[in-house]
Amino acid sequence: MKIHKFFQNMKKNYIVAEVSQNHDGSLGQAHAFIDAVAGTGADAIKFQTHIAEEESTPDEPFRINFSYCDKTRYDYWKRMEFTPEQWQGLYDHAIEKGLDFLSSPFSTAALQMLDKIGVPAWKFGSGEVFNDLLLRQAIDTGKPIILSSGLSTVEEMDKQVKMVQAAGNPLLLMECTTAYPSKPEEIPIKLIDFYQRRYHCPIGISDHSSTIYPSLAAAVLGARAFEVHVTMSREMFGPDVKASVTIEELKQIVEGTEFISKMLDVQEDKREISDSKKILRNMFSKSIYAKRNLSAGEVLKSDSVGIKKPFCSDGIAVEDYDQILGKRILTDITKDTVIRWESIEI
Repeated sequence: MKIHKFFQNMKKNYIVAEVSQNHDGSLGQAHAFIDAVAGTGADAIKFQTHIAEEESTPDEPFRINFSYCDKTRYDYWKRMEFTPEQWQGLYDHAIEKGLDFLSSPFSTAALQMLDKIGVPAWKFGSGEVFNDLLLRQAIDTGKPIILSSGLSTVEEMDKQVKMVQAAGNPLLLMECTTAYPSKPEEIPIKLIDFYQRRYHCPIGISDHSSTIYPSLAAAVLGARAFEVHVTMSREMFGPDVKASVTIEELKQIVEGTEFISKMLDVQEDKREISDSKKILRNMFSKSIYAKRNLSAGEVLKSDSVGIKKPFCSDGIAVEDYDQILGKRILTDITKDTVIRWESIEI
């Protein structure tokens, strides 16, 4: 199957910074996130595209009433909206900064608008993967699909994965814990291996722990993609801040996952010593030296020879220490001079 351009461009570690609603409806803040994320080395910045009239009724209540300025959830989504022109500006800014631009659609209208803007793939969060209508519309675009597993049973995931793979869209599946923030005992990270064996597609992690640790652990287990919510500061306002990492922590995830991948790529046979390691080995090794002035005919004993640096390539190696004890020397040897085989009667 032909590899989609999105996956061709995907590095082994694909880092997605999820802004979510942390811009709090401020277009300027949304652009500021793009600049900040671009400086971390992340690969993509991701938003959520909410259109209140298309996804919510005016009397939709808050699940948790966190807002000081919105009476209903509808009011909140309304305040989070940007115009198509503003979304285009955010997309253009991200591309200019070398970032892929992603945004999860929460309605058909949002998907159609984002499709026109040019998003390269569709991300469906744990609460949206059950929206078969929207998922089918995303599949019909032919673009890659990214699914989060947080609220799905294995049987439900089988269905969702089958829908995508049967249509031929490239698929990235994200192990996800839908808890904000997630506690370590709530993150079944070993499922990454299970999903790899079950679905034969790239597996990532969508983490809400507000720490760097799950991403680093996922890298060890072979995850390809890492999505974390990001905030400028944990003192910012908004429902997603408490489940977010800071910009500095995002940079640590970028650096840490790359470090881990380089370690995992090492294929060296540990039974063989490379030339560079032979040099290091000699630097740390020692040779056998005279502890004091020795006279020809003297028998070598533990009080007359010692092990010292530097290593001498034509000297006697420390491994042969026991072999030289009791041997007679043929020449005078001054203190702190390396002892060579030609100076010993064999």
